[in-house]
Amino acid sequence: MAAHRQLDELYGQPDPARYEKTALSVASRPSSPETAAARTAWETAATVFENRCAVCHACYDAPCQLKLTSYEGITRGASKEKVYALRVMAAAPTRLGIDAQTDVEWRGKGFHAVLNERAASVEADRHASVMHRLLDLKRRHAPESGILPADRYDFSLDRAQACATIEEVAEIEEKKPELGMPYGMPQLSDAEYRTLTEWITAGAPYAPPAPLSSAYTERVKTWEAFLNGDSMKQQLVSRYLYEHWYLAHFYFEDLPRGEYFELVRSRTPPGSPIQVIPTVRPYDDPGVPRVYYRLRRVEEAIVTKTHMPYALSPARIRWVRKLFFEPKYEVTSLPSYEAHVASNPFIAFQQLPRHSRYRLMLEEAQFTIMGFIKGPVCRGQVALNVINDLFWVVFMDPEFEQRSELSSEALTSALEQIHLPAEHADSLPLLQWKKYAESENAFLKAKYDALNREFEGKHRPSFAMLWDGDGRNDNATLTIFRHFDSATVVRGLVGETPQTAWIVGYPLLERIHYLLVAGYDVYGTVGHQVTTRMYMDFLRMEGEANFLTLLPMDARNGVRDHWYRGVGNDVKEYLDGSKTFFAHDTGVKYRSPEPLPELYGLLRKQFSRVLSHRYDLTTRGLAPSVRCAKSMPGWAQPVGTKR
Repeated sequence: MAAHRQLDELYGQPDPARYEKTALSVASRPSSPETAAARTAWETAATVFENRCAVCHACYDAPCQLKLTSYEGITRGASKEKVYALRVMAAAPTRLGIDAQTDVEWRGKGFHAVLNERAASVEADRHASVMHRLLDLKRRHAPESGILPADRYDFSLDRAQACATIEEVAEIEEKKPELGMPYGMPQLSDAEYRTLTEWITAGAPYAPPAPLSSAYTERVKTWEAFLNGDSMKQQLVSRYLYEHWYLAHFYFEDLPRGEYFELVRSRTPPGSPIQVIPTVRPYDDPGVPRVYYRLRRVEEAIVTKTHMPYALSPARIRWVRKLFFEPKYEVTSLPSYEAHVASNPFIAFQQLPRHSRYRLMLEEAQFTIMGFIKGPVCRGQVALNVINDLFWVVFMDPEFEQRSELSSEALTSALEQIHLPAEHADSLPLLQWKKYAESENAFLKAKYDALNREFEGKHRPSFAMLWDGDGRNDNATLTIFRHFDSATVVRGLVGETPQTAWIVGYPLLERIHYLLVAGYDVYGTVGHQVTTRMYMDFLRMEGEANFLTLLPMDARNGVRDHWYRGVGNDVKEYLDGSKTFFAHDTGVKYRSPEPLPELYGLLRKQFSRVLSHRYDLTTRGLAPSVRCAKSMPGWAQPVGTKR
């Protein structure tokens, strides 16, 4: 309190609206020299923030929730509350641009300033700014050797965070000088430091980006008109699109790159300012009679860990129309937003053709699966500690699913009875394992009963049941690489031998989306997090079990047991119970006594027409020793390498 009073005496009372007032004043004069100068100053400073700060301060896991990828994030400031935490009660979400719209509102939610909000002067903007004080601290205490002493730096994900207010900075400077920024990284260059210092002491000038060109404006109008049709069919289709696209960064294929948009639910129709509906999940009750789907310009820096690009074009509209408006069906009512309906897509969207829903997710499968392990979570332990470090994914052919027993009423009914964790967000995890195991077993039994009937006396499981990308789409095969708490999804079958492989059909693809994307609450309780993690176990095992149907019957259990070596008794019991569900041998012809590695090779041949070769090794890319080895007798070319 003494430090607070001292600052008040020196520089006056803080005004949380200081920077918004300045920005509004600048925005009211869009053509003035002052506005042009403010925009240039901000863009220059933003380059430093993007190059040096955004690597840590860009996502939900930004230290102290300080997002340095946008002006709004900087003026919002920091919070002592962690987003990633084990909590008994769900936390109120603090999503930038959604859960509050002004700095005054953010102060009411516990955020404190990192810029000076008192009287404007060079001295005040330096001395009363957390940001400037910590940048200066780094310059005064950077290790001369460039080596960080291990006993002073903690880089663990769950490390304690200081999140100092301006009143607490003096103590940090005295007792913990290693907390200067950028923390644990090389100090800013002289030019970078000068750029940020000049920007801060000039009052953090800012001007919004120049208005969109008429070409962009027209594209936005076209898509908003399409998404906001009045018929019940259009409203239901748009709801489905939104719940699967809301994480996308949209761009227009025929316009210059650089502008991105996000799809939001708004209280207001096209043509009026967007008023975002700030629900936790995309299917939560919006609390308004009519939802409007709007494209909002993305003004923060684009960073890889949240960037999920998705192309919009006239061809995309035609594709969506072909999927959802050419088939003959009726939508007679709109589903409610009650939890048991909205959290289960097989109930909420049962009036939409299943085939169309699958195609929407399938033909952009890299984007779909990227959402599972990237999306809003950023630090994705919940999704990622349940998967292997390298595995392949291929997909059930939608035509096979549509014409087979997999589209039977019994299986559809079983899907409608499935309950995902989001429906009971605060359930006790240990009580849910048995319940989920029973539910999943009931569904798997119905599914494999359908498959057993499908393959009885006709044919056997083979590559014919897999989607070949329609001979042109390289989303047909994907490889997932896990990097502890983040992951990468690439097209193609990368690597010689994956740890496991999945076959994913529509029911599995949809359930994972509503488990890990639409239904996941990063601000939720530890119970929600753990039950989500447990449920993902079942879905992973289902995808892997689908893949095992391509192996000979006498090889399946051995492979499965190897994949699940060392698991607990509950998992063993579950696996043992499901081993007997599928009663047919494979239709794939094997020539070697090692069917699993042979199957991996056969998959490459099967998908050769659509297999992405972007990550194949080439002679140009090989190390010198390997290039020399090619001329040596017995040199074996790696699988997948171009000759």
